[in-house]
Amino acid sequence: MAIKLVREFKQNQQLSITPQLKKSIDLLQLSRLEIINKINKEIEENPFLKKDFENEWVSSSNDFDVLENQPTEFTLQDHLEDQLKDFKLNHAEKKIALIIIQSLEENGLLQIDLDEIEELMGYAFSIKEIKRVLHNIIHELEPAGIGAQSFKETIFIQLKKQKISTNELEIAKKILFNPEFSNFEEAKANLEMSYSERSIEAVLSKIKQCDLSPGLGFESTFLIQPDLEVIPDNNQSFIVQFKKDSFPLFSIDSDLEELVKDKKNKANKELKEKIGEAKWLIRSINKRNETVQNVGILICKIQADFLSNKSVELKPLSNIELAKELKISPSTVSRILRSKYIQTPKGAIPMKSLLANSVSKTRKVTPMQLMEEIQIIVESEQKKLSDQKISDLLNKRGFNLARRTISKYRKKINLPSSRNR
Repeated sequence: MAIKLVREFKQNQQLSITPQLKKSIDLLQLSRLEIINKINKEIEENPFLKKDFENEWVSSSNDFDVLENQPTEFTLQDHLEDQLKDFKLNHAEKKIALIIIQSLEENGLLQIDLDEIEELMGYAFSIKEIKRVLHNIIHELEPAGIGAQSFKETIFIQLKKQKISTNELEIAKKILFNPEFSNFEEAKANLEMSYSERSIEAVLSKIKQCDLSPGLGFESTFLIQPDLEVIPDNNQSFIVQFKKDSFPLFSIDSDLEELVKDKKNKANKELKEKIGEAKWLIRSINKRNETVQNVGILICKIQADFLSNKSVELKPLSNIELAKELKISPSTVSRILRSKYIQTPKGAIPMKSLLANSVSKTRKVTPMQLMEEIQIIVESEQKKLSDQKISDLLNKRGFNLARRTISKYRKKINLPSSRNR
């Protein structure tokens, strides 16, 4: 049998990331402080970039030095761990408490599930033990609202620490956790049949004054630089805009560029590359800021009731939905949400905390809403309902949820099965 060589030509498409594209992607995920430091560093290294000193952000210290040295300072986690000394904790409780504290987001909320903490600890402790430490120890730490698993819970913890009356606390619980109320006006109209209007208004006022990001209040303010700002207008709505007041303005040094382009001056290849890099950086920074603003505007539009103090309920919203609406990739949205903040009337809020995935494909339901629904069904049951029965009841209302989903979220709120209730 003869052996012969054959040459074949095959055409295929392949996506490759160019060095400039990779740098553009890296810019997207930088926080505001990091991007400011990068701009300042590029201006120092590239002679064709110049800063507009009239609009320069005045700071008492160098931002780059601040960013480098800050981690050695007393952090929120250090502050919380220090408070554990005031509790008489056994070895197990202390170990659980430390893991929970290290799992907190920068805003002080606990946004990972308790079963993930159980897994982190190698299943040495049950979810019931973890939940007991969370409620009895972590929720007692300062600042008030630390360790909450949702905005609603952090508000309720803060109200309890204000030592408001039992009647007001009862009203607050119904406003915050009754899934039948989609906004404050609806809750008020319904509760006026059982409580005085004055009491309801007093509770609503206290709810609106609560801090949604208690952990950020502890952090040094120069580390939290919101990229966007929500400004209320006179029509009971708001405008979302990019914060320009603390962002450096810079441009190409046109005089120096003309000298390089002048044919009488023999410019070398390196200088021409520096001009190209300077122009690319300006375009990329502008594009980064524009994309951050577009994502922020869309998030705020969808969560308008929450941001305008009409509701404490977040609407279901995911990276994929944002990506489809803005015609960008979900990975781009994820990078944009990293370390980005929005300055709102409620304080600075991480952009990613305004997202909430839906647990149903046919109806928009957040995990928190589903857990509230399960809690209400179990509390009002006349005979013990299995997870399948609860699933059937919710599915008649259009939830379209499997039994295992009900089981999963029932366990998250530490409700025993029908046999053990």
